[in-house]
Amino acid sequence: MTNDVEKRFDRPGAFREAVTYGVVVIAIAAGAFAIYAFVDQASVVGASTVPAILLVGGIVAFVRTYRMWKAQDSGWVAWQGAGWFLLLLMLVCLAIPGAAMMSS
Repeated sequence: MTNDVEKRFDRPGAFREAVTYGVVVIAIAAGAFAIYAFVDQASVVGASTVPAILLVGGIVAFVRTYRMWKAQDSGWVAWQGAGWFLLLLMLVCLAIPGAAMMSS
């Protein structure tokens, strides 16, 4: 029987993978934001790509979390943190389509 409260993190490589994944997703979202900002600031569809990228990235991180947890791999904790961070950033970036709607 495992104690689910005590979580020993013995895979530092999983933390590095999760952080790298989060940084790559954020960089892709930043690229989408740059395209929106410099090409067409009135495009709601273009503005919506930024939170959509972060949402998909967060969901993929949670799928990875679940698979690692099912396999009883201790690295799932880092992936769960990456998923929550990406979803939190997605909520902040929901203001971008709102601003595009207000400007049109």
